[in-house]
This record gives sequence, C-alpha cells and structure tokens, in this order.
Amino acid sequence: MTDTIKSPEDCTTMIDVRAGVDRTDREIMELLDRRFGYMRAAARIKQDRAAVRDENRKAAVIAAARADAEARGLPAPAVEDIWERLVEASIAYEFEQWDTLRR
Repeated sequence: MTDTIKSPEDCTTMIDVRAGVDRTDREIMELLDRRFGYMRAAARIKQDRAAVRDENRKAAVIAAARADAEARGLPAPAVEDIWERLVEASIAYEFEQWDTLRR
C-alpha cells in the first residue's frame, strides 16, 4: 500500500481503489473507537441503569443518519440499517460498561 491515497475520482486501478477502501476502513475503526469511548463515558455519567436505553435519542440519531445519507446521495435504507445496528451495539456496550463500573 502506498502512503498517498487517491480520491475516488482520481482512482485509475483497482490497487488505487483497494488502498482507498483499506484506509477508509481504518479511519472508520478509529471513529468507532471514539464513539464507543463516548459510550464508556455515558456509562460512567449515567447514575440510573434505566437511562442507558433512550428510545427517543435512538430514533433521532437514526433519523439524522438517514437524512445525512439522503443529502449525500447515499443509499438511505442501507445507512439507516447500519445505524440501527450501530446504535443497538452501542447500547449493549453501554449496558456492559455500566454494569462493570458498578460491580
């Protein structure tokens, strides 16, 4: 892999495309690490375990992701599904962290 990653528009070979995808995947993992860090913070801050699941917040986060996808011309149903899974995984992780902190 080269150090210089081309933009999607500048890719001319599958090597270029794969290098860009691999770099993007690593960046997504960095962002997920940060997002789950916020779940650890939420678990630490929330005093009531029942506050971990907030269906109104979940709906707002998923709706915002769908709207952002639509504005970018991305497949909104797929993005909505990804965010549903992401939010549910985040809630499960936060519950685990909440329980661990209070053992």
